[in-house]
Amino acid sequence: MLLAVGWALPLAAAERIEVGLSARGTLIEAFGVEGASDKSPVVVLIGGLQGDGPGTAAVRERLRQHERTPARQRAFSLIAVPLANPDASPLQFPPSGTAYREHAESHALWRWIGTRAPDLVIIAGESDAGLAEALSNTAVAEVGRVPARLVSPAKLLEGAPIASGAVAPSEAHREMDRRRARTPHALAEELGRYYGHDFDMPWYIQAIALVARAQLGDVEDVKRLVEPYVDGRKNSLARPNSLVLAGHMIFTELARLTNDPRYVQRVREAADLGFTSDGQMKESMPFHQTYSDSVFMGTIVAADAGALSGERRYFDMAARHVDFMQKIVLRPDGLYRHHAETDAAWGRGNAFPAIGLALALSEFPEDHPARAHLLQSFQAHMAALARYQTADGMWRNVIDYPGAWREYSATAMIGFAMLRGIHKGWLPAAEYQPRVDRAWRAILERTGPDGHIVDGCESTLNLKTAADYLHRAAILGPDPRSGAMAMMFAMEMAAGS
Repeated sequence: MLLAVGWALPLAAAERIEVGLSARGTLIEAFGVEGASDKSPVVVLIGGLQGDGPGTAAVRERLRQHERTPARQRAFSLIAVPLANPDASPLQFPPSGTAYREHAESHALWRWIGTRAPDLVIIAGESDAGLAEALSNTAVAEVGRVPARLVSPAKLLEGAPIASGAVAPSEAHREMDRRRARTPHALAEELGRYYGHDFDMPWYIQAIALVARAQLGDVEDVKRLVEPYVDGRKNSLARPNSLVLAGHMIFTELARLTNDPRYVQRVREAADLGFTSDGQMKESMPFHQTYSDSVFMGTIVAADAGALSGERRYFDMAARHVDFMQKIVLRPDGLYRHHAETDAAWGRGNAFPAIGLALALSEFPEDHPARAHLLQSFQAHMAALARYQTADGMWRNVIDYPGAWREYSATAMIGFAMLRGIHKGWLPAAEYQPRVDRAWRAILERTGPDGHIVDGCESTLNLKTAADYLHRAAILGPDPRSGAMAMMFAMEMAAGS
């Protein structure tokens, strides 16, 4: 259980916002009050860097004052974090170590400020562990610098320094405006300069980026990269595993773009691993059978083989595999546990089934007897996930754990799945398009120059507890998996624009 924050919402009209978790699991919260318009500058007010004390009380009171001000008279939007360090842990800015495994409070506050991109940060207290200086002189979470000041609680209550003078757009704010202005096609092209340029390992990460590049028009270069696997120089199944099975989706894309039967043969040979030597279906597709990831990795290659060959046995195998996996990893509440030995609803462990069912349903014939069940499963999963989208459009690294850090790759994947559902008529646009739009905005905000992203989860295997997942490394910088998933989401967005 999360520890209680210890005080009620300052005023009913203030928006409650998750910042993150302390090292002990205490929820760190912010409260937002809008300014006179959506063009108003944004000021972040922080208290409690040394634990609950005078700074916390001053921030709470200043938030109440701002909320009582008539909306049309508010010169800025205010986001207040009254108790930024509830456990009085040692702080470090800019934070070092692995987020959010080390210096949890520092990383949570630092990356949250960066993705909020305010125009000014005011810190109430007598000391701030170097936060004001770090914000003013460092690109926060690789977004941009934010002017910051340390003030005493007494001066904050007197009205200084926010009330004096206009607040100019910060460097972080200007960079965030640039990020949000990118079209889906532009973002896919930008990421395509850094991801999807090798296929030495025929894995799904590379394949998804290559599919997006082919859709962008770089077909000849993509063909060049995969040619060794179709001309006999390399065997894509030399070291088969679940990542390799899903990696064959690039051959599906090229088969459709070129009508070259060699690509079809690669997909069929991978899907044939689900059958015995005499052609009987195995209990499931091989590899990774205890992980929710396999709802994607084992299913898509079988569904693709069915679509390319017209042979129903492949669709039968795909449906059989989904049923096999759901008995192991589907929870009663509609979310997926990551694997048989944990009940944790890991973010990407839910995103894999989301894209797996979306992509498989895109291939399944309307008259296949299993299609109705697959569609119902997809719709039920989307409804379960919809309940847990955060206010800023993200899905958490542990989906149903309040305060868990918000994860990039799962958000891109779930956003893609929901949008595919809208495009195919499986999901009502009125209900799901706003969620997709929020997810897309969140991806734009967390995608910086040079293919860098904010908070993509590292590769994850058989962890035992929710705490283990909460402490997975959160990547800030280049990440091929996250980049590939964002490219996939971007191309689906472009297809509907």
